Amino acid sequence: MNAPHLLGLKGEEVAQNLLLKKGYKILERNYRYRKAEVDLIVQKGDQVIFVEVKSRTSKWIAHLADHVSKKKIRLLVEAADHYVINNNIELEVRFDIITAFKTKKGMELEHLEDAFYYF
Repeated sequence: MNAPHLLGLKGEEVAQNLLLKKGYKILERNYRYRKAEVDLIVQKGDQVIFVEVKSRTSKWIAHLADHVSKKKIRLLVEAADHYVINNNIELEVRFDIITAFKTKKGMELEHLEDAFYYF
């Protein structure tokens, strides 16, 4: 495995641990639908949350939502729709972004809830 792939795996692992500590229930990890992959699908209360995890070696970015392209958002929404329909989920849907920044001490996380809407 190459370094960026390993960084991505580590980011997903620490993001999952963060969500577990915050009381989220992990439903799926690396859920695939067609060309889309949702890093984490979690539930908390009456919401099912589709989480995109971005791992970076630098914090240089204007806003967390800028980490995710419009194409990626479209693919995430398609995968979320498929997941909700196929699993008969009748909960509110939310999209979050977690960015994991590699530091000398490990990984620093930022969690953006309701990162984008899919209307």
